[in-house]
Amino acid sequence: MAIISSKKQPHDSTKEPKQHQVPSPAPAKKSILQPEAAVEEQGKQEESMRPQQFADYIGQKDLKDVLEIAIKAAKSRKEVLDHLLLYGPPGLGKTTMAMILAAEMGVNCTLTSAPALERPRDIVGLLVNLKPGDILFIDEIHRLSRMAEEILYPAMEDYRLDITIGKGSSARTRSISLSKFTLVGATTRVGALTSPLRDRFGLIQKLKFYEVEELGQIIQRSARLLNTTITEDGAREIARRSRGTPRIANRLLKRVRDYAEVKSFQTITETVAAEALQLFQVDPCGLDWTDRRLLSVIIEQFHGGPVGLETIAAATGEDAQTIEELYEPYLMQIGYLSRTPRGRVATAAAYKHLGFKPPQQEQLSLLQ
Repeated sequence: MAIISSKKQPHDSTKEPKQHQVPSPAPAKKSILQPEAAVEEQGKQEESMRPQQFADYIGQKDLKDVLEIAIKAAKSRKEVLDHLLLYGPPGLGKTTMAMILAAEMGVNCTLTSAPALERPRDIVGLLVNLKPGDILFIDEIHRLSRMAEEILYPAMEDYRLDITIGKGSSARTRSISLSKFTLVGATTRVGALTSPLRDRFGLIQKLKFYEVEELGQIIQRSARLLNTTITEDGAREIARRSRGTPRIANRLLKRVRDYAEVKSFQTITETVAAEALQLFQVDPCGLDWTDRRLLSVIIEQFHGGPVGLETIAAATGEDAQTIEELYEPYLMQIGYLSRTPRGRVATAAAYKHLGFKPPQQEQLSLLQ
C-alpha cells in the first residue's frame, strides 16, 4: 500500500501544477495593484505641482518681499523665523508658502490642522519632537481648542511646556524646554482668533486673490508638470474662470486636459478650453450652475430682492450656511450680489450677465 501511494504521488504532483497554472494568482495581484500605483503617481504629481522655492512661486509679490527680508535677517543672525500668521480665502497657497519657508531656511516642516489637535497630548507630542529651527504649520488655527491655545502660549513665547502632574493638593507644575521653532498658522477667519493668540505672532500677512495674468502663468507651469501642451490663450481662458484662486485653476486645468485627451486634441487652445469648461458648466466669469441658480432665483422669484438668506436657502434647496460661506463671497466680490439690512439684492451686473433686463429698463419698456 505504501509503494502504490508513493507511485501515485508523482503522478498527482505533475497534474496539480497544471491545474494551478490556469487560475494563477499573479495576474490578479497585478490588476489589484495597478490602480494603487496610479493613485500614488497622481499624488506625486499633485505634490510636484507645488513650487519649492520663491523663484517658482507666482504671485503674492508683497508677501514674498516681506518674507524674503525676514528669511535673510534670520539667517544673518542665525536665529529662527518669527511666528507667522497667514490669512485669506482658501486655495491661495498658505500651505505652499509654509513649505517654501522651510525649504528656504533648510529645516523640516511639520503639517497639521487644528481639528486634529483635540487632546493636549496631540499638540505636546508635536512640540516635543520639533528640532531647532523647524516649522510647525497649523491649518485652520482659529479652530484650536482653548486648552491647546493655553499650551501654545508659553511654547511660542518662551519655548517651554508647562505640564501639571497630579491632581488636587498634590498637583505640581513641571516645565519642559523646547527647541526654538517657528509656528506658521493659517486661517480663513482671522477675526475668529482670540487676541492673546493673534498677538503672539510676529508677522501677520494676508494672501490676496490672483490676477488673470498670474493665474495664466500658474496654469502654464502646471501644464508643463502634467506633460500637457497648452497655448497662452488657452491658459488665459482657464484663468478667467478660476475665481482668482490657484487651486481652482489647477482643478479646471485637469478637467480641460481630460476633455482634450478624450476628444483627441493635441493642444489646449482657447477654443478647446472654452468648449470643455462649457461642458462642465463654468461660464466666463467663473460662475457654476449653483451660482447662476442662486442669482436667477433672486431675480425671477423675488424681483431682485431684497430677500432673506433663509428664504433663498428654501427656494434653492441649499443650506443657508453653505450659501453664506461658499457662494456669496465670490458673488459679492465680482459685484453680482449685495447684502443690505433687509436682505440680499441682485445687482444690475447680475441681471446683465444672466440675460435679464435690470428693473429700471423694465420700467422704461413698460412706459414706452
